[in-house]
Amino acid sequence: MFRNLLPLAVLLSIASTPFVARAVTPVELKSVKIDLPDSDKMFPDGPGSDAINNNCLACHSADMVLNQPSLSKQAWATEVNKMINNYKAPVAPEDVGTIVEYLTTLEGAK
Repeated sequence: MFRNLLPLAVLLSIASTPFVARAVTPVELKSVKIDLPDSDKMFPDGPGSDAINNNCLACHSADMVLNQPSLSKQAWATEVNKMINNYKAPVAPEDVGTIVEYLTTLEGAK
């Protein structure tokens, strides 16, 4: 029986050699410096501007948000909830409705 397994053992050892050789190659990580644009621009004053400035400017510039296409209230709510649920944006729960209303008023679909 051992005679029958010997060719299989040799074949498996030869076939696995390239995987072992690749695993030994060290991985080199390099630091990358990224310069992000700096902006002190705030969202325009209005009802809810404090909520959006306090919650959204940590990750987004006002210009980036204001250059988005006009969306319906439901679409803005979906976007805000996506930021909270998918990207773990630390938005205060009591500010969600205010932010959606602000975006709908400022950038809502006409």
